[in-house]
Amino acid sequence: MAEDRMRRHTLTGFPDAAIRLLLAFEDDRQHIASDHGISSIELKSLFRIAAAGSLTPKQLAEKLSMTNGAITGISTRLVAAGLLHRVAHPNDRRSLYLELTEAGHRAMAAIHADFNEMVSDATTGITADELEVTVETLRRVTIAIRARLQADLG
Repeated sequence: MAEDRMRRHTLTGFPDAAIRLLLAFEDDRQHIASDHGISSIELKSLFRIAAAGSLTPKQLAEKLSMTNGAITGISTRLVAAGLLHRVAHPNDRRSLYLELTEAGHRAMAAIHADFNEMVSDATTGITADELEVTVETLRRVTIAIRARLQADLG
């Protein structure tokens, strides 16, 4: 029975490399969040809002697979930190949008610059052609995974 508890399940090849990369990015995200005095999920929320420009709490909840109540707590903390503000929805007075403040935009610009520098440093020694193939491979795999998810969702 003790042996059953110790069994490990590991991936190999591309799936293993992809998961290790994702985990390294997640570890970096946690470090960045800590440096900015926010939680990892708060940083993830900022990334989603920054990429979209503006999201309703409901849209953010769907993107992060969280409840609306959890998003209310996260957005309240980010508003208090001066990184987000709530903007009235122009067509629905019961709804609102979450958007970055100027401080939020500065924080995201700095985070993106640091991230780009980290990845640039990590890819030193890899040729431009190798990076181009890697980028194209990652894009194709991403498209295929998203297509499969869409098909599964029907």
